[in-house]
Amino acid sequence: MSIVAEAPGFIQVFSNGTVKRFVPQTVSHSDNLSNTYKAKDVTIDPSKPITARIFLPDSKTQLPVLVYFHGGGFCIGSTTWLGYHVFLGNLSATAQAIVLSIDYRLAPENKLPIAYEDCFAALEWLSSYSEPWLQQADLSRVFLSGDSAGGNIAHQITIKTIKTNISNIRIKGLLPIHPFFGSTIRTELEQADGSADDVAMNDMFWKLSLPEGSDRDFYGCNFEKGETEWSLFPAVLVFVAGMDFLKERGVMYVEFLKKKGVKKVSLVEAEGESHVFHAWNPESEATYFLQKQISSFIQSL
Repeated sequence: MSIVAEAPGFIQVFSNGTVKRFVPQTVSHSDNLSNTYKAKDVTIDPSKPITARIFLPDSKTQLPVLVYFHGGGFCIGSTTWLGYHVFLGNLSATAQAIVLSIDYRLAPENKLPIAYEDCFAALEWLSSYSEPWLQQADLSRVFLSGDSAGGNIAHQITIKTIKTNISNIRIKGLLPIHPFFGSTIRTELEQADGSADDVAMNDMFWKLSLPEGSDRDFYGCNFEKGETEWSLFPAVLVFVAGMDFLKERGVMYVEFLKKKGVKKVSLVEAEGESHVFHAWNPESEATYFLQKQISSFIQSL
């Protein structure tokens, strides 16, 4: 039994289809890491399963909702990871928003579009309003966000909500952080000397997550292949990191949305920072600044 795909320290895929994941430090929802928010785990669909963690700030008023999708190339990651827990808990307190962070099914066992289906199901679950911790949720002010593959998911869920309206839910804004996109045509950076390792890693994650028989022009990879009524797209704030190999794709995404006529699209760059720095360094100055930028965007809409 040989290894056919590997991201060292995170995932190994073997020739017989077995998948081994190496999980970094995790944290329980009940661990009291701060007195500015509290957390709770919920089950959205036990049959799949789809679960989520709710972060609720200390507030008595109606609050906007930020639905968050973690990254990991569609193959790894969890809202239970310590970095995500700290980042999202602090974000809920800073933005004075309820954060609903989704744990969707992972590839390669569950290839796309299963992650999209799971995350859309989570949005439908949110609209049911049956969870006591959501009594303060203002569902007319829902925001979608996520990092890396999660930023990709947020884009796809926005398109699906335009096509399939969910009662009680209004998507006010989209905030992709270092979004993970691709295409069959290589970009200038991807063809440059010194990019081989980054390209190989991205190719591996796409190969593991794309449906059988699909290439990187699959709609879930290449944002130019997606179709929607772009005039109905919500306000978008895209975050890129200066040292991130995916920065180029994030800039291209912003340019694409503008050409499609999306009314409000902005780009913010964290200079000198690397891919998903907020998850690896959730209490850094750069992460605090990112949380303030997200908060300002939410409060502006």
